[in-house]
Amino acid sequence: MATIVPPDHGSVNAEPPRAEPRIAGPAYAAEFAGDYDRWFGKPNISASTVDALDDLAALAGAGRPVLELGIGTGRIALPLRARGIDVHGIDGSPAMVRQLREKPGGTEVPVTLGDFSEVPVTGEFGVVYLAAGTFFELPDQEAQSRCFEKVVPRLAPGGLFVFDAHVPEQLAAHAQGAEVVSEGEDHLVLCYRRIDASAQRYRSHYVIHEAGSTRHLRVEFRYAAHGELDLMAGRAGLRLKERWGSWAGAPFTRDSAYHVSVYEHA
Repeated sequence: MATIVPPDHGSVNAEPPRAEPRIAGPAYAAEFAGDYDRWFGKPNISASTVDALDDLAALAGAGRPVLELGIGTGRIALPLRARGIDVHGIDGSPAMVRQLREKPGGTEVPVTLGDFSEVPVTGEFGVVYLAAGTFFELPDQEAQSRCFEKVVPRLAPGGLFVFDAHVPEQLAAHAQGAEVVSEGEDHLVLCYRRIDASAQRYRSHYVIHEAGSTRHLRVEFRYAAHGELDLMAGRAGLRLKERWGSWAGAPFTRDSAYHVSVYEHA
């Protein structure tokens, strides 16, 4: 059952998960929420994401609220709100929401605690969106299809459903070695991905070295190619409006590492 966390609510009490490269699962989120932005924040990606969503919100109808599935610490939501957009959110992690509440403007964002595949909110939104690969946090095709289905009644006339997703072939090609996620004088975060093509899943191993100690996290995701995503969207009553090769609007080509898909009512 979803729990509504009012904009001025300073504390939360519940459990649940999150996205790539977001540390998923209630235990991980509770332990590492305070370090999430420091380790995984990528200002250049976030800025282009905010620009694109700002444009889409205007396209879908100025003045309409927007909804972020997996709002987390508010890295996208708060800059959008600063531009005058009425942002609402859903997240499964109370610890992540607490980080959002501690930021300037964070107490003003309406957040629902719950499973975002169920889209447990009422009302209509000009844009429903996810960012940073959050859609693949949903554990199987059933949950991903349900998310499409539950989004549809939440879209206002002319509303859009938007999210980014890995291209599986590129994901596999770049899963051969460790990637430096974050480094500084006081820490080093490495990521190694292991692909299981037979199950359409990948596991991200995060090795975090800080203050003389090393921790290891394992996070699993269920990926889908864009053709499968379009099929799920179509069955839910949506159709592809646009697909880009980046949040900055680059063309989607055979060399794109990920895509941004924009769906509308069919």
